[in-house]
Amino acid sequence: TTIKSVTDQSYKNIEYIVIDGDSNDGTLDKIKKYDEIINYWCSIKDEGIYDAMNYGLRLAKGEVIGIINSGDIFTKNSFEIIKNYFSKNENLSFLFGTVKRNYLGNNVIVKTGFNKKRIKYNFDSQTCHSSGFFIKSNIQKNIGLYNLNYKCSSDYDLFYKLFKNNSLEGASTTKDELIGIVESGGFSSKFGFWNRLNEEIQIRKDNNQNLFLIYAIYLNAIFKHYIKKLL
Repeated sequence: TTIKSVTDQSYKNIEYIVIDGDSNDGTLDKIKKYDEIINYWCSIKDEGIYDAMNYGLRLAKGEVIGIINSGDIFTKNSFEIIKNYFSKNENLSFLFGTVKRNYLGNNVIVKTGFNKKRIKYNFDSQTCHSSGFFIKSNIQKNIGLYNLNYKCSSDYDLFYKLFKNNSLEGASTTKDELIGIVESGGFSSKFGFWNRLNEEIQIRKDNNQNLFLIYAIYLNAIFKHYIKKLL
């Protein structure tokens, strides 16, 4: 389970915060089972996944912040690997961990590294946000909380801001340093192609990207979408 993948880590100097969205599917029973190990938990109605993340970010007191969604897991000793990267480089602002991502249809892809330039035309320029992304808390504070205007892709807005800031140093774990496993499905897959595309285009507009390039990205995404349907 997600919680067990956190509590079983060999690196124990962590603050574990769990935010539940007022669920009634048995999740609370699982949380209460680990009550002595979880530093703080609550079950409240929220305005979506990013509202819950923001609530946790306001509470967090640690130096480095990582977020994991329900259903995803951290691999064994992943926190040790993350700790070593930030310990060896005090200037490191953020880190992308290699993740194994499960897609619908039993497709599995190992995602590793990130490409600052690629984000200019494709948001698939880094590994996953859940279980695969870690950021210094002071950098998160300077960048700001997740924008609740973006219901599905607010993490892309954060990545865009990080990547266009040349003063921030990022890194990634090696391909064999697997940090997390992301389950298939999830909110973004249910959001729908058009809703997701329009939101991602709005993120680019709000970050003042060149409008001609945005238009080209929009047309290219539609073209690829329909080509896939034909194949």
